[in-house]
Amino acid sequence: MTGRTLLPLQRIGALAALALLCACAQPPEDAVRTAPAATSPRPEARAEAKPDLPVSTEDLRLVAYYNRVQTNLKSQGLLRTDGGGPDTPRSAFRLTEDFVRVALYSEYRFLSTGLVPEETASRLHRWDAPVRIRLTVGDGVPARKRAQDRKSLSDLVPRLAAATGHPVSVTTGSDANFDVLILTETERRSSAALLRSLVPGLSSSTTREIENLARETYCVVFAFADGPSAPYNRAVAVIRAEHPDLLRTSCIHEEVTQGLGLANDSPTARPSIFNDDEEFALLTRHDEDMLRILYDPRLRIGMAEPEARPIVKRIAEGLFGAGS
Repeated sequence: MTGRTLLPLQRIGALAALALLCACAQPPEDAVRTAPAATSPRPEARAEAKPDLPVSTEDLRLVAYYNRVQTNLKSQGLLRTDGGGPDTPRSAFRLTEDFVRVALYSEYRFLSTGLVPEETASRLHRWDAPVRIRLTVGDGVPARKRAQDRKSLSDLVPRLAAATGHPVSVTTGSDANFDVLILTETERRSSAALLRSLVPGLSSSTTREIENLARETYCVVFAFADGPSAPYNRAVAVIRAEHPDLLRTSCIHEEVTQGLGLANDSPTARPSIFNDDEEFALLTRHDEDMLRILYDPRLRIGMAEPEARPIVKRIAEGLFGAGS
């Protein structure tokens, strides 16, 4: 979908007049955690007791803008929630090609000056440790939306665990290693201290990327590893609270899934959320199959395309049946 960045992970809108839908931004492959988090944000479960806070004029302007974006996309038959059908035929060949582009390439480079759009060959990334996801929603987000966001995440996580065969769960405790933050514009622009409490040693360029997101960047995820052939050990996703319901849920689906290792977008991936055309809003069976391949033990973290492609092809043929 448009507007994503991962390693750097980011989602960027490709539709004229609509620009970016969701951005997943991921820090450099060799980002290192220097120490465990010193403090943790309060779990989202505690936030519902708080009264809704007034929103700023800028927050309200963004609410109106993203409502128009969603309305325009849906009027064009985009942001589908059906997962595909007869108009989106699938095959082992298509699954192989889409996986290679989505998992073994990156659509951005992460430089000291920030994210640079440039597709480059990458390596296979995923988690070895259990993934424990914690949702934190800003105080400026209404209680109804907090409850809906919690449900969207809790509905998604079992699908991710089933597809990957890897432990993926929701937590409200300090054992979290994947934080999902849903913040208003005002909150996000002053989020550096929170971000550094989650990932000590986080670079100033990364915090600036998050605090200064362009309006066309809808959400972003950063995943960290100790080196190009090391597993992920930390991730942080940031989602704009101003999105209407479907765009918010779409961002949750895309950023969390990207944070598991599917870092790129491909114009040929279909039916998939990993396509900048915004056709699909929610995780599809095609996406789940890419996760199955990603976490198949026949593949190893750090593999590049020449080594991984023949293995990916065999796995895909096994999912579809040889010759499909």
